[in-house]
Amino acid sequence: MAKRKKFGEVLIEEGVIDEATLELALKTQGNSGKRLGQVLEELQVISERDVAVVLARQFGLKTVKNISQHNFPQSVLSLIDSEKALQKLIFPLRIEDKTMYLAMVNPLDMETLNTLSFGTGLRIVPYLTTPQEIHSAINTHYLKAIDSPAPGDWWRVMVFDNQELALTAAFSALNKEGYEVIKASQGEGALTLVHQKHPHLIIAEISMPGMNGVDLFNTLRKSPATKQIPVIAYSNKATAHDEAKLLDLGFIDFIAKPVNGVRLVARTKRALRLVYGDLSEPPKLDS
Repeated sequence: MAKRKKFGEVLIEEGVIDEATLELALKTQGNSGKRLGQVLEELQVISERDVAVVLARQFGLKTVKNISQHNFPQSVLSLIDSEKALQKLIFPLRIEDKTMYLAMVNPLDMETLNTLSFGTGLRIVPYLTTPQEIHSAINTHYLKAIDSPAPGDWWRVMVFDNQELALTAAFSALNKEGYEVIKASQGEGALTLVHQKHPHLIIAEISMPGMNGVDLFNTLRKSPATKQIPVIAYSNKATAHDEAKLLDLGFIDFIAKPVNGVRLVARTKRALRLVYGDLSEPPKLDS
């Protein structure tokens, strides 16, 4: 079996970049933990579409685009729930001869492919596409009842916490101040709520079983529709070192539990002011 060519080699062969650009990207990548494609995107050297095409060439797969413009029967959509689609960046295209044709971003995500195959009893054939394509398709075909804020609506804050006492206390403090508060007590459903409700700010517990606040934050950063939403991390288990890492990761703030209502409201106002400026009226968010 021929050895699979490296991503950078295929980029050069396809004429997308030259060797000097690849060398610069590899140096920039260093020990950042980022994918080479992500680094090149951040350097504005290649696009998401370039990444999908090159990965398809590298893995011998086909690509797909304009997914949101097509119609899909409910029998196909029901095989994958919206939360899983958002988290794994996948979308079911069609079922044919006991085979599911699946749009996806990461061809190395064998765990998802194997889990889907086992759960549905179908053979999975992946088609590569971009994160933007997946999110557009999910918004169109899964999340049709978008509830975007209208001009004059008050600020929406989501609190993501599996501890009912803390969730209730945060809701009470923020609601009393006049905020519209969205409660999410578990990972399942939280991503869907974010895409449906478009909160201006999210306050997320980082020490939850299953999907926690960090997982939610990282998943939101993959979507153009949600990557700009500021997120405050809070927990009673984080050390000073953990707090520093969270801020470096991109969280706008950190609050230690137990949370005092006055402090929570003050930090919420601070975060909203830093991101949106004037707090007299919230901006209209894109749906």
